Amino acid sequence: MRTPAGIECKYFYGDYYRGRNHEECRLLLSSSQKWTPNLCTTCPVPSITRANACQYMVINAKVKRSGLKLFKPQVTVSAFCEKTNRKVNQPHIGCGDCHPILPSLK
Repeated sequence: MRTPAGIECKYFYGDYYRGRNHEECRLLLSSSQKWTPNLCTTCPVPSITRANACQYMVINAKVKRSGLKLFKPQVTVSAFCEKTNRKVNQPHIGCGDCHPILPSLK
C-alpha cells in the first residue's frame, strides 16, 4: 500500500472505507512505537524490501529521537537472519549466506 510519502510499503496500512481515515505502520506497531505520517518520508524500510526480498530476514524498526529539538524523529532499522541466526549488518544486501553474491564473469 502507498504510504503518505507516496512509496509502496508492505508494512503500511490505511483504512479509507466509507469515510474512515485510519493509517498505521504495522512494523512500528509490532514494536510498540508511535507512528506519525511524517516518519514515512525518511523511513529506510521500503527501499530495503525493494532491494532484498529474502524470506529469512526479519526487520525490526524503532523511532529514534534526537536530544535536540532541531532534528526530527527518524526510523532506525535492524535486521536478523533466521536461517543463519545472526545479525544482518547491511539489510539492503542481506547476510550473504542466503543469497551469495556471484563473482563477476570476465
